[in-house]
Amino acid sequence: MVGQLEVEADGIERRSGVSLWRQIADKILHAIAIGDFAENAALPPEVALAERYGVNRHTVRSAIAALVQEGVLRAEQGRGTFVLSRKRLSYPIGARTRFSAGLQGQASERHIVLLASSVEPASQRVAEGLGLARGNDVIRLETRGEADGRPVSRAAGWFEARRFAGIDAAMAQTGSITASLARFGIDDYLRQSTMLSARHADAADLADLDLQPGAIVLVTVAVNVTPDGQPIQFSESRFPAERVELKLSAL
Repeated sequence: MVGQLEVEADGIERRSGVSLWRQIADKILHAIAIGDFAENAALPPEVALAERYGVNRHTVRSAIAALVQEGVLRAEQGRGTFVLSRKRLSYPIGARTRFSAGLQGQASERHIVLLASSVEPASQRVAEGLGLARGNDVIRLETRGEADGRPVSRAAGWFEARRFAGIDAAMAQTGSITASLARFGIDDYLRQSTMLSARHADAADLADLDLQPGAIVLVTVAVNVTPDGQPIQFSESRFPAERVELKLSAL
């Protein structure tokens, strides 16, 4: 049909409006993120990559050149192209997931910045996570986690508006979800559930996390509860895969 995308078996969209070389660069980035191409290892030859992705060598060469410029790959004359080693932070997800404590010993400076806050009606998934009726007022906090001056997470957190009125001001003052919750008499809380996924960074991720097009973000959707099981926070967080790895432990 006229106007439809022509999607090949390899996932390349021939008429998507995105340059073919950029799509190949994104596929190489994804392969690096999931471990297909190991750090410090040589990238497969251009002819092998061209065959893998169903394009010509010139397209692969353009994609590699872009990734070299972006600092993802290193080209060595006569030796080939290598995946640059990038030391990533290990962020633990367990029964007590805390941003600053989780990165202790890995970054000397760790803090969370409140970017925005608002009161809004709870969507279906937020309401289910917090045990509320859909449409009930919730406070939404938009935050960015930073370690040694680099953005390492971007999150949206929702709290019941009636119970946590003023948590936005507390967050602005303390720079800590844990310290903010303590002002409401919650001295401890547990991770009830975490769902993990990965996707390409969208425009907001690129801007907020200072990423290049094609970057992969790790996404967590989580519910935190009081020790007696009362839901207090529903959150969705994105972590740049090139900077952070998620380490799971038993909840």
